[in-house]
Amino acid sequence: MGAHEMWGSLSKRAFIASARDFIPALTVADVERAHAGVRAQAVDRDGSLVDDFRITRLGGLVLIRNAPSPAATSSLAIGEYIVDQLRSGVAAG
Repeated sequence: MGAHEMWGSLSKRAFIASARDFIPALTVADVERAHAGVRAQAVDRDGSLVDDFRITRLGGLVLIRNAPSPAATSSLAIGEYIVDQLRSGVAAG
């Protein structure tokens, strides 16, 4: 997955080919080169990207090991879920 992402960053045509899955009419003329942003992303042992939160408990700590959406990290629903996990004494992983 990482190599595929790097190839898309290096090759405008490769990037556009992938982006056409979402915007079929996209052309080379529609895209300008720019600096890429960086977002931390957890990877499973098999190399696949972890697309969801990984919340586990280690003693009295609750560990949020993957937060795929920066906006979701401030979600009240996520906070309530973590509090519920602490109250019940378990956490999903």
